[in-house]
Amino acid sequence: MSQTRILLTGATGYIGGSVLATLKSSQHENIQNAQIDVLLRGEERGALFDSFGVQVIPFQSLDETDFIRKLSSDYDVIINTASAFHTESAKAMISGLGDRQSKTGQKTHFIHTSGTSSIGDHPISKTYIETNELHDDENIYEYQRTREANEAYKQRTTDLAVFNTGLETGVKTTIIMAPTIFGIGTGPAKKLSIQIPTLIRRSLEYNQAVVIGDGAGEWDHIHISDLTSLFELALFKVLNGEDVPYGKEGVLFAETGRHTWLDISKAIASVGQELKALDTEGVRIVSLDEATAWSVNGSRQVRELGFASK
Repeated sequence: MSQTRILLTGATGYIGGSVLATLKSSQHENIQNAQIDVLLRGEERGALFDSFGVQVIPFQSLDETDFIRKLSSDYDVIINTASAFHTESAKAMISGLGDRQSKTGQKTHFIHTSGTSSIGDHPISKTYIETNELHDDENIYEYQRTREANEAYKQRTTDLAVFNTGLETGVKTTIIMAPTIFGIGTGPAKKLSIQIPTLIRRSLEYNQAVVIGDGAGEWDHIHISDLTSLFELALFKVLNGEDVPYGKEGVLFAETGRHTWLDISKAIASVGQELKALDTEGVRIVSLDEATAWSVNGSRQVRELGFASK
């Protein structure tokens, strides 16, 4: 029997690098025996992966969809952590897996990384308020389809493209939807997540912890090691022929706890004063417009969904 071939994208990122480290240290024999290749933008960082024993495949951009589709047709499983917001590359990967199925008759699987901002609301701008708390037994596909019809959001657009392209091609697709992630990454490059480090950096600039609006929105959270264990478990089950949710039911929520945004800001304030990095344990409220300006060409939509929604 031929060796299972796995392609991992985004291996220089926080999630992707940590997933790679977890898979390469896995105790599951079917993962140990698989060939894992990484798709890497540019060749200059290839040496970072020398100790991982993986083949590095250089490319220039996720916009190279013809190349990505052709490459994907050589793999049995793709774990996509490169971008939750790049729709066309995700479609190209799934289409390539579909090409492989048509050629070999062997089933393929696409594991995609997304985030819970796709199902967040807008408590500050009041453009959309969600009163329903989603659960595993609800139809997340239909929920996202309805939300997208009212408000396009690139990450949600990509989620729906993953659902639909998988159904069109017959490729099994599973979306792992992560909330706020914390902890030090274990990959070869990026070690920090986005949300909490961003709030820490802004707090240092203001010399006071900050929160967008009243900070009442609640999110789940998960440590990076727990998240990568979920990727490992999903892959193990796929390779073992066991049931993993896919298609319209193919969403896995990752969480080990819950917080409000104000909880995070208060913790930053407390630790910041303890370390004498901040002047006060108080939390400064900033407007959505002010928070949007933290990034060049910042998006109000992305800032509210990713840092203030519930």
